[in-house]
Amino acid sequence: MTQPLISLTDVKFAYRSAPVLAHINLDVLPGDYVGVIGPNGGGKTTLLKLMLGLLHPSQGEVRLFGKTQADFKERWRIGYVAQHVATQETKIPMTVEEVVSLGRVSRAGLFSFLNAKDRHAVQAAMRKVDIYALRKRVVTELSGGQQQRVFIAKALAAEPEVLILDEPTVGIDIASQDAFYQLLAKLNKEDKLTLIMVSHDIDVVVNEVTKVACINQTLMYHGAPKKFVDGDYMGKLYGKARRFILHGH
Repeated sequence: MTQPLISLTDVKFAYRSAPVLAHINLDVLPGDYVGVIGPNGGGKTTLLKLMLGLLHPSQGEVRLFGKTQADFKERWRIGYVAQHVATQETKIPMTVEEVVSLGRVSRAGLFSFLNAKDRHAVQAAMRKVDIYALRKRVVTELSGGQQQRVFIAKALAAEPEVLILDEPTVGIDIASQDAFYQLLAKLNKEDKLTLIMVSHDIDVVVNEVTKVACINQTLMYHGAPKKFVDGDYMGKLYGKARRFILHGH
């Protein structure tokens, strides 16, 4: 049986006395492309922070690559692109290559100089997301879509096995979004990178991912997109039905 890369077992989380998540049982397997959806305040970002080891459950257990959160030390194995990262991290005039190189620090060590292997990984990450030609450009001069690729390359520079993205297309124009989803599909299918993506764009999610996880304090659904569409999960999540068109990408 394939060992999950990330496993949550009967996880509960509360901020002080306010419950956020309850009875979450969820496995992320190698090669998965998981789309996490749910209403605002439903606990999606909290779920990601638990997966990253940034938060610890009030009850239950989170295991990362088969280890408990306390025993898991190889943080570089899980890459993370935060919500609004492009607007938060582009105030300092750094080049694309400089920003992407920062992503290698988690692998090389905080006070380490980047060696030839590290520099090769940085260049490979830029090529993978098609921004190598922009490596000497200042990030603030780039479009929103290009900036988002820079921060994905930054995460990929550490050569993670899982990439977690929180609302990655916010503030990006439609044309750039289409190219962005094509990039994620390539990373998942060709590079065998396991992806976990939070998104409010449910119509896109069900056409792109291999598994859907619906979160509204508890895990309301986890499985194939088509079964999600065929079921009445939208009614349970949002109180009303909604139509989807599956394009079968």
